[in-house]
Amino acid sequence: MTIINLRDFYPWHTHDEFIEVPSVIAEELFADRRYQKTHKRTVRRHKVYSLDAEDGTMVVASVRSADRLDEVLEMRERYCHLCHALNSLPEIQGRRIEAHFLLGKSRKEIADAEDVSENSVNVAIKRGLIAMKKYLGNFE
Repeated sequence: MTIINLRDFYPWHTHDEFIEVPSVIAEELFADRRYQKTHKRTVRRHKVYSLDAEDGTMVVASVRSADRLDEVLEMRERYCHLCHALNSLPEIQGRRIEAHFLLGKSRKEIADAEDVSENSVNVAIKRGLIAMKKYLGNFE
């Protein structure tokens, strides 16, 4: 167990509040803080600008020329379509596709976490990808 100060990690804590958390959680919090500092330094050094979508998602790109800007805008549009396609899926399919492709979990890990068979995870992912393909086909 590790003792952390919530004020160090959460900006809405205005005074010191110490709690004891498992070491794994403390390590994740420290790793996230390091990641945030690295990201800020990268933005400052490389002049990386963010293009915020209306739904709160963020696409980060380095804008250097008009041609590059067209590519960035096209990439942002594709990213938004992909997010909408993922959100159009039923909750279970969306959750399993997100866990597998975005979080990098294996199908067996997903099945164990949800206490279902690996085959049902495979079927949900396969059907979800087919539905996303149909959804995205409407934009081409």
